[in-house]
Amino acid sequence: MALDKLLLILLIVIPPVSANHSATEEKNNHTKKELENEDDNLSQEPEERRRYHMNRESKQGKPVMAQNGQSTSRAEKSVCDSSYCFIGADQQKMVKSKEAREIEELYQIGTKILKRSRDKKLRKEGYKLLMKAADNGSTKAKERIAYALLFGDQFRQNVTAAKDLFEALAENGSHKAQTALGFMYATGIGVSSNQPKALVYYTFAALGGNLVAHMILGYRYLNGINLPRHCEAALIHYRTTAKYVADSVALHGEMLTEKIRLTERTENFSSNGEIMDLDRYQYYKFTAEKGDLQSQAGLGQLHLTGGKGIEQDFKMYSEGNEVVPQSNETALMYFRMAAEMGNPIGLTGLGVAYLHGKGVQVDYEEAFKYFKKAADEGWVDGEFQLGVIHSSGLGVKRDYKLAVKYFHHASQAGHTLALYYLAQMYGSGTGVVRSCLTAVELYKKVCEQGQWTKRFLSAYFAYKENDIDSAFLQYLFAAEQGYEMAQSNVAYILEYEQPALISITDCYQVALIYWNRAAAQGYPYARIKLGDYFFYGRGTKVDYKTAAIHYHLAAEQKRSAQAMFNLAYMYEHGLGTEQDLNLARRFYGLAAEMSTDAHLPAFLALLKLDAIYLVNLVQYTQLSEVWKQINMERLIWQHWDLFLIMILTLLLVLLITFRHG
Repeated sequence: MALDKLLLILLIVIPPVSANHSATEEKNNHTKKELENEDDNLSQEPEERRRYHMNRESKQGKPVMAQNGQSTSRAEKSVCDSSYCFIGADQQKMVKSKEAREIEELYQIGTKILKRSRDKKLRKEGYKLLMKAADNGSTKAKERIAYALLFGDQFRQNVTAAKDLFEALAENGSHKAQTALGFMYATGIGVSSNQPKALVYYTFAALGGNLVAHMILGYRYLNGINLPRHCEAALIHYRTTAKYVADSVALHGEMLTEKIRLTERTENFSSNGEIMDLDRYQYYKFTAEKGDLQSQAGLGQLHLTGGKGIEQDFKMYSEGNEVVPQSNETALMYFRMAAEMGNPIGLTGLGVAYLHGKGVQVDYEEAFKYFKKAADEGWVDGEFQLGVIHSSGLGVKRDYKLAVKYFHHASQAGHTLALYYLAQMYGSGTGVVRSCLTAVELYKKVCEQGQWTKRFLSAYFAYKENDIDSAFLQYLFAAEQGYEMAQSNVAYILEYEQPALISITDCYQVALIYWNRAAAQGYPYARIKLGDYFFYGRGTKVDYKTAAIHYHLAAEQKRSAQAMFNLAYMYEHGLGTEQDLNLARRFYGLAAEMSTDAHLPAFLALLKLDAIYLVNLVQYTQLSEVWKQINMERLIWQHWDLFLIMILTLLLVLLITFRHG
């Protein structure tokens, strides 16, 4: 179904939102009162501003009167005395322009504070500036405050106030507000769930250029969520967002994403490999100061992007930024110093300089040489650049197949631009057989490197501070965008934390939806959880057959030891499948082979099966024949370590007993 036809159908189902100005004004007033009551410290500080009053006839060129009592025609000059001042039309524009600049400056400063700092006091100051800008009519500031109310960032979470503000903004065409309302209607947060209405909001937001809405629609078309599956439609939406992300990466470099999987969370949060604790940071800083190149490069990248929870701190001469001026000479100096020491980052930097003529003459042969050296050192950016050279035919014969090879190698390491170039080639059939599905999957990976990924870190810190509702909503928003990890985190919170925003009776049902979405994207633990839900009847009826299917998928596709053990148990007892002790024995054995954690339970289960087998033999044969059929040597040597542990444990128990006796 074409997008324009879908939009027409959606518009027929759900009429456009009424632009009732009186209702809008009432909502604005209501929301303003809510915000003022949220936090007195965040309300606008008293500030005297000049007010300019004009009479209604000023637009027809009639006299404009201000506070000095005299009148003036619509001229380009003003006349003032002790009481009133008359302002000309051009001066009125200048005043409005100046006020607009002041409001924009408030918004920009507040936004920068929020982007660069996680300190609560600083963020509070940032929101104060946004409140001032919003109170003076800044739509962008109102959008930011509405999201803060929804997610509970600095403000006390207030979904109702956020909804009112979003509705008022959406009536004035805010695509960010339309996306938020689409999210609320899609998930039933703060409103009654209404999927057609959610699609209308998402569609209008995407038409307005909202990249998050494009991601959401792309994910829904790809998986057929409340829409027919349509790969080409998904391709259009994902490609739009991916282009923006790729352009941003090309300009500012890769963004390090902080993602914590709650299902694998332990007491050591850094074990997820994403959040760097203070001790580790100090260690890397120490080794960097001692001259370790990898530590220097790694910390530099972390400070550039604000990755792993580290404060953002710029200093780049190659591209330049708001902190340091762009300087090809300075960049070349550092690149040469690093390249002379064999550092692949320096080699790649020199290659880029020769490729684009930054501080040196364009020389494709020199560029190729440096990229090749970097690639030989295993540096993925070097491989990516070789792909660019071969796909563009810069100094070499154009070779799309070789370009695909280099892009593929770099993409395996998660190189965002390599993923993007590869997606383009699969989408157009350049150098490869065209595959819409492959292109969409690659574009999706690119989109998931966008700036909105920062939501994961904010959600994680909220969860760590036991602000469950805030963490839940932020993960839920990311889950709507198609992030598998966010979907599994949402399901985890629903199952184990039971957020107040969802009825306790509905938690398992909603969790089942998100475990299913995460499993569909290849997360084996989610597939096992689906088996558990159908086995125990959580959020659905008990269905052993369906549970067995999910365990089979996890065991066969992901080689999950847990799934193998569960499947063995079902074969042992004939649950959801015919009883088969041989298959049960096989899967218990496979579980023990796949994971050391499964050794003991699998051993005990196998002992039980052997006992059952022994009892059956005793019933139908003579005891001497039974003894002959039992291969004790094989049984003991196969599990000698477990037998040794059992013997030592028994001896230890006996020793303790005699000592206390």
